[in-house]
Amino acid sequence: MAPPTTLPLTRRDFVSATAAALAASGIARVPGRRPRPADGLVVLFQGDSITDAGRDRQVSEPNLARGLGNGYPLLVAAAALAAHPDRALRFYNRGVSGDKVPDLASRWATDTLPLQPDVLSILVGVNDFWHKLSHGYTGTVQQYEDQYVSLLEETRRTLPRVRILVLEPFVLRCGAVDDRWFPEFDERRRAAQRVAQHAGARFVPLQAVFDDLARKGVPQYWAADGVHPTPAGHAVIAEQWRRARGV
Repeated sequence: MAPPTTLPLTRRDFVSATAAALAASGIARVPGRRPRPADGLVVLFQGDSITDAGRDRQVSEPNLARGLGNGYPLLVAAAALAAHPDRALRFYNRGVSGDKVPDLASRWATDTLPLQPDVLSILVGVNDFWHKLSHGYTGTVQQYEDQYVSLLEETRRTLPRVRILVLEPFVLRCGAVDDRWFPEFDERRRAAQRVAQHAGARFVPLQAVFDDLARKGVPQYWAADGVHPTPAGHAVIAEQWRRARGV
């Protein structure tokens, strides 16, 4: 079956959905009121290679394309910055390719907490299973859940007002993803949802969205190796991020 010829989000929808999501999260200004002084709200993306997306790790300043990478963090930031030039929004990407939850924990005190994000977005979990197949990692589903819970508990203690989004880890059945991944990977997805509930975080579903898209076309169109999104796949993640409410 041929891949779809259009993405599921037009440019007008892209900006409109971003504005709606920012309004729900308190980022956008209230209609009819004089804009408040720029608040410099900080949005931080954390995770593994899906978030990293080839970013230049030498860039520490916010809102620079090289520092945001080529994936969904850039798409989210670009739309928000275009829609709200008066808000002094600051977007950072600190995703690191290959990271698992314990890797995030080891660097949390250096590249998460000091940034004092108002909105913290986390997508992690693929490597916590994948590295069991290829790197000799032995972490269990329970360890993944316990370590993730501990990480967010630490975050809440240090940043009690931070709004957290937990993005669901996902894969598509193609490329590197075969029957060996299941059912354990599905258990890890459910664990991530429990982590979000425990932390009072917003859970952003992704697996069902990609499964539905794959049924309408070919999975490689969205993630060529079953794990790393194509540009179209990153656009899907960005859309789901923007649709999240109450963050």
